[in-house]
Amino acid sequence: MNSEQVNSVLRSATLAPSTLNTQPWLFRCTGTGIELHADSDRILPVTDPDGRHLVLSCGAALFTLRTAIHALGFHPATTLMPSRADPDLLAVVRPLAERTPDPKVARLARAIPRRRTNRRPFLSSVVPKPTLAALRHATELEHAWMPSLEGEQCRLLRDLDARARREQLADPAFIAELGRWTELGASTRDGVPSYATEGSPADESWLLDEFGEAGSDTRRAPLVVVIGSLTDERIDRLQAGQALQRVLLTATAAGLDASFISPSIMVREARAELRRILGCGVWPQVLLRVGYGSPLPWTPRRPLEDVLLDTLVSARGGPDPRVRAGPLHCV
Repeated sequence: MNSEQVNSVLRSATLAPSTLNTQPWLFRCTGTGIELHADSDRILPVTDPDGRHLVLSCGAALFTLRTAIHALGFHPATTLMPSRADPDLLAVVRPLAERTPDPKVARLARAIPRRRTNRRPFLSSVVPKPTLAALRHATELEHAWMPSLEGEQCRLLRDLDARARREQLADPAFIAELGRWTELGASTRDGVPSYATEGSPADESWLLDEFGEAGSDTRRAPLVVVIGSLTDERIDRLQAGQALQRVLLTATAAGLDASFISPSIMVREARAELRRILGCGVWPQVLLRVGYGSPLPWTPRRPLEDVLLDTLVSARGGPDPRVRAGPLHCV
């Protein structure tokens, strides 16, 4: 891959979703591959104290990187968590000899710049069963699982999410952290700008509207799914993040929108209760609503030079040397 191609796939990778648009990833080009590192300086200590969502976000960036490389005609040979001595080194991707791109992967690659996190209420149109099957298959291709919630499960989720949200809003530290990353001006390159939440109720009351009151018909509500894993180790979260992005790109290619249901997956006790509601033994990693929404603008990303590292040095120990991505020698 030449320098232009390397820069192209890295820019694509930065378009992945992340919690509060923190963009907690770093990349290093080694000459034979691209390393993906977690940017631990961007962890959310209140919202995400164990870094689970940071790893999920990096997993989404990893799948995007793999997809962009594949779409250029290279095989992205990927090694997960290659170094026990460096836990922030999450993966190494080595582009191998050129090959004909898979049309299905090329379709996902075309969806990368079109994907949005749509926080607005969705239309009541039902997601077709074949599309749901395609989303579930996308999850399984990345070694994860995607149970959907229906009927009584959705009503239990509605109540669970409301309780978890109240717990979060009662914590001044959570409010302060949320404020640092949301309702930002258009000039910022990370966080959630104010225009991205226009039309979305601040208190997430859409959840009540879309799921309805007890006894109401939930069949016309947007699809609610969980991306989960059989165990809850760091590598499971990395794989779940890859599954998340494959699902999101598959949904985008099918004309669907998606967004995250956060409180009941981020509050520890609520997440445990959600696992009990699912009843299938899967550890819930991501909770999504999927449906048909209205168009909305793109959220910002940091410049590529801000996420490229030559020699990794923590911001706590000094500034990071930044480099432009060079060519990769493919084999």
